[in-house]
Amino acid sequence: MLPRQGRSANDTNQPPAWLSHLLSLADAIDLALQQNGTILRGKSDLEAQYGVVVQTRAVAIPKVQANGNYQYSTEVETIPFPGFSPINHTWNANLQVIQTIYQGGQINSSLRSAKLTREQALLQYQTVIADSLLQVRVAYYDVLQTAEQVVVEQASVNLLTQQRDDQQRRYGAGTVPQFNVLQAEVALANERPKLIHARSSYRVAKNNLVNLLGSRIPVQVLEEVPIRLSDPLDDAPYEIELPVAIAKALENRPELASLHKEQSLREEAVTSANSGYKPTVQIFGGYGARNTEFISSDPGYSVHGATAGAQVSWNIFDGFLTKGRVKQARALYQGSKVDVDNEVRDLELEVRTDYSNFIEARETLESQKKVQEEAEEALRLARARGEAGTGTQLDVLAAQTQLTQARSTQVQALHDYDVARARLERAMGVNIMQTTGK
Repeated sequence: MLPRQGRSANDTNQPPAWLSHLLSLADAIDLALQQNGTILRGKSDLEAQYGVVVQTRAVAIPKVQANGNYQYSTEVETIPFPGFSPINHTWNANLQVIQTIYQGGQINSSLRSAKLTREQALLQYQTVIADSLLQVRVAYYDVLQTAEQVVVEQASVNLLTQQRDDQQRRYGAGTVPQFNVLQAEVALANERPKLIHARSSYRVAKNNLVNLLGSRIPVQVLEEVPIRLSDPLDDAPYEIELPVAIAKALENRPELASLHKEQSLREEAVTSANSGYKPTVQIFGGYGARNTEFISSDPGYSVHGATAGAQVSWNIFDGFLTKGRVKQARALYQGSKVDVDNEVRDLELEVRTDYSNFIEARETLESQKKVQEEAEEALRLARARGEAGTGTQLDVLAAQTQLTQARSTQVQALHDYDVARARLERAMGVNIMQTTGK
């Protein structure tokens, strides 16, 4: 397990601490959960949605209101009776608690909506995590594949270099024509760009993985990021039937569950809109104080006491405002049901596509298991025939090319198999932490 590190560790020019360790796939996932920018943003969005939940619940919670007023006046009025003079200071203050006890069904609907909103926000966050960790897995496999491709291309260059040197020695001894030397040099020159491209792809893959892990590459690292991976490309068997895969997707995918929550929220919105047709009932209680000029001219004199009561309000006609809101809410509710149906079809299509790609990758990997051994044996025989004088240099070069192609295809097949399996697991909604042993 790698040590945890905060985001501040990436704000310096020092390499991240995890670069000094072998990085397993499980470690990479752990780092992404801590530092990946998309996941961190999703967490902020989740917290923001929890704020919406608090707001939604507010309709069912009592409100406490306090208000006061002070006024100084120099106005002079005609006094209707002798012995009384107006005061210049007036004030009042009160504290009141108001509780809505009926609002046409909106209160209970708001409580249900708050619960649905919280559950939907969590499902959306799970979707962000699943998508981000899939990217990390694919990036991890990309680094492994490009690293192996560098080894393959380097081995090919080494073989062709040996072949060129051998032909140069034979040409010097007068046993082969200069044409053989030229052939060997051309073959070597044609292979070197592939090695250069493989090294470039390796650098890019490492940079992409570091970025997905939420780390910054130190400015002093010019080209080669010193990242070391411990897990190899894996050809472990993975058996799953298509009907089972589709059933798992419909059961586990957070996107579909989120749309079901959205449909329920739209249904609650219809209830809330319909509440506009019904009255609102509130009860209240409080305590207040004020002074009055009709009792005493002393501004310190006050009238105070408790108050309690109930009030009912009902919009008999609101200019069709409620009718419009209900019509809008019902249309959105119908649209949410269509969204669920569309998502089900899209998920089934996604699973079928990823399943087909996985089967293709698995069959390709199976077909390549013995090809490399056969290509190595073919190269050995071509060299033996060349040394015995029964074969040509062209046979040797062709065998070397076939060996390089077989090695490249084997590495690509392993990579494609792992990536296809990862995408299929994502399509089924499989918990990636379970598949990586976290």
